[in-house]
Amino acid sequence: MSDTTEPRVVDADPLRYLLSVPASGGDEGPRPVLCFLHGYAEAAPMDIRAALTVHGPLRPGNPPAARGFITIAPQLPRAGDHWLRHAEDVRRIVASVRAEHDGDPRRTYLTGFSFGGNGVLDLGLRMPGEWAALWAVDPTRVPQQDPGVPLWLSFGNLARRQKQAFVDALRLHPAAGAAPHGTRIYEDEGQDHVGSARLAYADERIYTWLLSKQLANTPG
Repeated sequence: MSDTTEPRVVDADPLRYLLSVPASGGDEGPRPVLCFLHGYAEAAPMDIRAALTVHGPLRPGNPPAARGFITIAPQLPRAGDHWLRHAEDVRRIVASVRAEHDGDPRRTYLTGFSFGGNGVLDLGLRMPGEWAALWAVDPTRVPQQDPGVPLWLSFGNLARRQKQAFVDALRLHPAAGAAPHGTRIYEDEGQDHVGSARLAYADERIYTWLLSKQLANTPG
């Protein structure tokens, strides 16, 4: 199948996923990979195309930088804060897509919104050496441990309730005062839960920041 920027549904088991692959532009080498974990309301039985394009990097109208990644968006079979239960499923999907579509294992990133933001922090801990950087958008709980990799946290009104705890636990610095390619950054634009996702995934700076991070070694 030819590469395309039009997302297509992949009926894998146990997680179906939406996949967008940038159109080939010549011999540019392996392409960066971005995996998106959705929130509570976007689990099945919601239609997968509607669910995984309402928020996140596949939302229509996002900047061109969002379309430069091979983007994978799996869908949970039922709603809940349990992305961690599907950590190995996510790992297998990402590895399979990378192999099929020339994805770059050193530039593979994980992002998520709401419960998906929790999943980002959980899977970051569960899979050391898998992700070059993490991007959590308005997660609902502070992680018990620091995943120890580059991290951008976009605050909304849920995470804001525990803002200082997130900042302290993850050693975050405000985007306005951080170096352009800093490793621990947060942004708080005063938005509510949904508004935080809308602004975050429309922010070209964050996609550029992700691409500034690269693993030193290829995941095993």
